[in-house]
Amino acid sequence: MARVIVVHHTPSPTLQLFLGALTDGVDSASRELGSEIEVLTRPALSAGAFDVLQADALVLGTPANIAYMSGALKHFFDTVYYPCLTDTADLPVAGYIHGHDSVEGAVASITRITRALRWRPIQPWLELTGSPDKADIEACRDLGQLAAAAALGQA
Repeated sequence: MARVIVVHHTPSPTLQLFLGALTDGVDSASRELGSEIEVLTRPALSAGAFDVLQADALVLGTPANIAYMSGALKHFFDTVYYPCLTDTADLPVAGYIHGHDSVEGAVASITRITRALRWRPIQPWLELTGSPDKADIEACRDLGQLAAAAALGQA
């Protein structure tokens, strides 16, 4: 069974909405592709190397706080960096980042860290700003479907 691990910091209803759409997308892809794909969600403060090592694809979700990723996601990276540095090269990764007006700093920092880990981006980071609309929710759902395909080695 393929496994998509979603490491997230979800302190707001908006981020909860995005997380739900993403997991719905993974479930939908599992049905459409006729393959069992397990999606596991892990809060960033409790996720660790074990989660990353068992992932076939990884999705990161965070708010952009003061032009940076959440402290919780940074803690996750600090926890997994060295234990995962050699064993997770080429891990498919994607993510969504939500901010009220700008997410550029968060995107840049996450990109630097995931590049150093040699994780393979399956699409550009999903940059979401302001109040969520139907297109944002659909983009998160599509991201879940893409992550599911990546977990099966199809993206």
